[in-house]
Amino acid sequence: MFYGEYQHSIDRKGRLILPAKFREAAKSHFIEKFFVTRGLDSCLFMFSEEEWKAQESKFKAVSFTKLESRKFNRLYFSGAVDVNFDTQGRILLPQYLKDYAQIKKDVVVVGVSNRIEIWARDKWVEFYGNSRQSFEEIAEKLMDA
Repeated sequence: MFYGEYQHSIDRKGRLILPAKFREAAKSHFIEKFFVTRGLDSCLFMFSEEEWKAQESKFKAVSFTKLESRKFNRLYFSGAVDVNFDTQGRILLPQYLKDYAQIKKDVVVVGVSNRIEIWARDKWVEFYGNSRQSFEEIAEKLMDA
């Protein structure tokens, strides 16, 4: 549903305009609300409400008696915020999420099928630079299973 890589900026009021392709995909799938939370690799994860509920069900099923499970759920869910587009396709990112992802102004918005990732541009460049060489190796390992 969400595919591609787009360069954007945070405006003075802390808002991010989502790529037109993502707004169109949301509209065609009747998505009005998203959830944004702390992601992995220093980015933010953004899910449609339906996908968020599916993720929530998975994580709620993990035993809370395990220390790592409690830590993850606390950080993941305490960081979550629901967001809606304004009339110009912008969302407001809370400061604590921008701090987590080290987002200042320039961002890369990445479509990863069922979720959107929001990266500080320099963090994305670093991740991509470190990962693209091993892309084929990773594919072989994952596809052989």
